Amino acid sequence: MTDTLEQTPARPTPSTVERPTRPAARAIGSLIFLSRWLQAPLYLGLIVAQIVYVVVFMVELWHLAETVIADPSHIDEATIMLSVLGLIDVVMIANLLIMVIIGGYETFVSRVNVDGHPDQPEWLSHVNANVLKVKLAMAIIGISSIHLLKTFIAVGDLGRAGGGALAGESYTSEGVLWQVVIHMVFIVSAVALAFIDRISRPKAH
Repeated sequence: MTDTLEQTPARPTPSTVERPTRPAARAIGSLIFLSRWLQAPLYLGLIVAQIVYVVVFMVELWHLAETVIADPSHIDEATIMLSVLGLIDVVMIANLLIMVIIGGYETFVSRVNVDGHPDQPEWLSHVNANVLKVKLAMAIIGISSIHLLKTFIAVGDLGRAGGGALAGESYTSEGVLWQVVIHMVFIVSAVALAFIDRISRPKAH
């Protein structure tokens, strides 16, 4: 009786049973998988947008140089600071585009074969959807900080009846308050995304 039980073959579990795949289902699955390449033109379009930002940066830099060269003895420090912050804003948006282009393509379309390249970004080796969301949130916070800093330059004139004004832009107490509130919402959102990314990682034994 014992020998009979020992020689009885174990039944395969449902997880080990190989189910035949129908040709139609396999074809649909392949088509759905190939549909990821529809996103490739979107990332190519973002490359064009980055070229536009390069042109915008050079134009703004030329205007800044013209302002300084035209009258170097009467340079408005606040105006120069606003121009420099505008240039930094363009650079940070370009960085955001790079993260979306490379990280999004790597995550959702196809791998970028740059392993071993000396210029490979450090974050590209462990990029995924959650990491990309956190990095994008941090980049948006940086851009929001630049805009908020530009606003803070003009808040010294908020005591006037018409509000503050600098470089052709007017500011009010309510407007500054809403900018601060929106900036804090960005920060809270980034912290929440980072927390979700941390708790979703598998715990090391």
